[in-house]
This record gives sequence, C-alpha cells and structure tokens, in this order.
Amino acid sequence: MSLKWYNKKWVTVVLHIAAWTLLFSLPFILRPNYGDNSHKQKEDIGGIIGYLVNDAIYVSFFYFNALFLIPAFIYKRKYNQYSVIVVVCFAAVLLVTGFIFFSVLAQPRFNIRGHFLFNFFFFLFFLAGSTAYRMIKDRTRADRVAREKENENLKTELSLLRSQASPHFMFNVLNNMVALARKKSDLLEPSLLKFSSLMRYMLYETDEDKVQLEKEIEYLQSYIDLQQLRFGKNVTIAVNMQTNDGNYEIEPMLLIPFVENAFKHGTGMIEDAHIEIDLKAEKGVLIFVVKNKYNPASIEIKDKTSGIGLNNVRRRLNLLYGDKQKLQITEKDNWFTVSLNLNLH
Repeated sequence: MSLKWYNKKWVTVVLHIAAWTLLFSLPFILRPNYGDNSHKQKEDIGGIIGYLVNDAIYVSFFYFNALFLIPAFIYKRKYNQYSVIVVVCFAAVLLVTGFIFFSVLAQPRFNIRGHFLFNFFFFLFFLAGSTAYRMIKDRTRADRVAREKENENLKTELSLLRSQASPHFMFNVLNNMVALARKKSDLLEPSLLKFSSLMRYMLYETDEDKVQLEKEIEYLQSYIDLQQLRFGKNVTIAVNMQTNDGNYEIEPMLLIPFVENAFKHGTGMIEDAHIEIDLKAEKGVLIFVVKNKYNPASIEIKDKTSGIGLNNVRRRLNLLYGDKQKLQITEKDNWFTVSLNLNLH
C-alpha cells in the first residue's frame, strides 16, 4: 500500500525543520529594534552562536527522549532507570550550557541559581514536549493500524456473509426444481431458464462491491417469476418495483432474502396465500416493503439453515449502512411485513 504524501519520511523531516526554525526564530522576530547598535555587533554574534549551540543541545535531547528513552524505559515500565537517566541528562545540559556561558559568551558574572532555574523550566518544556510527541505519534499509528484491521475484518465478514447468502438461496431454488421435476411439470424448462439467469447474475455481478439497482431489480423479478411458475394460481403475487430518478447503486444480494423469506413462510398450508412486494427509489432513498400472509397456528420445524436469510441481511445492513438504514419487521393480523428504508447515497 502506497503512503499518502503527508506520511512520507521526507515530508516529516521538512515539517520538523520548519517547526524548529519557527520556534527558535521567535526571540529574534519579536525582539524590538532600537536603532543602530553596531557597537554590539560582536557581542550579538557571540550570543547567536551560543544560542544556536544551546538550541542544538535541547533539540538533541528532544529526539533522544522521544526516539530512545521512552520506548526503551517508559513503555517497558522501567520508571526508576528512566528517572535517573533524565536527571543525568539535565546535569549534562547544565554543565554544557554553563561552559557555553563562560567560553562563547565570555560573561564574567555567573548566577548559579538563575542558570539552574532557567534551564530547569526549559528542560521540563522539552521533556514534556518530546514525551507528548512520542505518545501522540504512537497513538495515532496504533489508531491507524486498528482502523486498517477493522476495515479488513469488515471486508472479510461481508465477503463471508455474501458467500453464505448464495448457497442458502441456491439450496431453496434447487429444492423448487426438484419439486417441479417430481411432478413432471411443463414449467420445469422455463424455470431452468429463469434459474440460469439467476446464476449468471450471481456469478458475474456479485463479485462487485456494488451493482446497478436496475440489475438488482431484474434479479428480484427473475426470482419472483420463477416462484410464480412454481405456485401458479395457488399464491397471489402483487409486484410493483420502480425507480423514478437517478442511476442508483446497491450491494448485490441485499434485498433477495426478504423476498425469499416471504415465499418460504407465506406459502404452503396457508389459506388465500398472498405476497406483496413494493420497491421505490426516489431522491436517493430506497423504500422496500415485502408483505406475506402467514398462519400463526402452524408449527414449523426449523432446519439448520432456517433464519440465515434475515439474520444475514440484518448484519450486512448494519455493517454497510449503519444508521443510514432503518429495518422494521412486524407481525399483525396474520400479515408478516418487512419494511426497509435505505439511504442510497
């Protein structure tokens, strides 16, 4: 995976150099100018050299703490050793900056207390800054890795859910084919043709992340036609599917479990079996309603694959759309109703 430009090493180096340059330039930028001070030029040059050497010391400590001390001691819970090393580093800073004060700046007077206090707070500032820098950097990296793992896990889970849906659906359709073959029905041949169109869709379209909504509707219609050939006049089927605007896309095999469930539980020992399927896509919103009559008195012995469809699609909806979808399932007056509102954008 290629890194984004702002994650490349050279960009990080340039940003660090720019940040240090800005930070250490502030005293010169903010220093007031009182006119010609040429007689202090020599003193200013010595002060600048001392200032730059002092800055280099603190920058070195910043990266020494961030890149070595924290991973080697803090992350390994060696707090006592870390404290000793930090104290030694502070003592070294005091000695080196004191030497600069005498040798480079050539100052005759030296205030030990002021020197200690100034460097103490300056040292604490760089210690806290380097620690925060390392902690934030590692936390950001850990969050990024966690997100990448989560995305990969979601992709894997969606792939498994999709592969689970197809065999379950094929199992039911093949059972329908067997029933027609046993009856030696003339409907077997057109049913096989419909089944081949379903297989073509499942083989060549469902590998994509999304498909055109029109293709998904054609797939649903082929399945409904197949079931209508099977049940004939024994089941009343009312279908109304339309898209009023836009070329919408949807995840493949997302809607079929609702229709499949209606035929599975809305046929058989049910008087006046009736199934209604309505689909409407308008202004970026898909409204999909599937209703079927059911017999609450009938006792169904569920097999091991029972319930895969709706549980599967509910999980896929949560993974893919989150709060941009609303699924309602109700049972009232011997009608089982599934209503899905989906934001296609």
